[in-house]
Amino acid sequence: MNFKNPFKKSFYYVVFGCGRLGSIIANELSAKGHSVVVIDRDENSFENLSFDFTGFTLVGEANEIEQMKEAKIEKANGVFVLTPDDNTNIMIALTVKKYFNVDNVIARVYNPKNIKTFAKHKIEIVCPTMLASNRLKKFISKGEKE
Repeated sequence: MNFKNPFKKSFYYVVFGCGRLGSIIANELSAKGHSVVVIDRDENSFENLSFDFTGFTLVGEANEIEQMKEAKIEKANGVFVLTPDDNTNIMIALTVKKYFNVDNVIARVYNPKNIKTFAKHKIEIVCPTMLASNRLKKFISKGEKE
């Protein structure tokens, strides 16, 4: 039998975007016993969530204030902004930080040229393109040393 630790602190997270990355993060947070709300405009995207996912899902446009209020974003300990569009991601991240005063926000950036824009607004980012590029550069350097 699996018992929850009564002393373990549970946090509240909101995940914008339920594609491959968003669903992995939402599933991981849920598995760790945290409260999670996932927002996506495509109801079918929630099929990416595991059978064991215990959080909530909201269908709608992630960049709408009313959608954020419904998700109780102002109570979030952390927000993951993982939609497939940089412009949408910065708009959501700025709204969450400035309008709802949530400090712990991280956003995905597809185009490395947009990193400076996110940094200017002090939004923490993850850029899959740069992560892959850095890994590949290490691989090249390793081959050059041999």
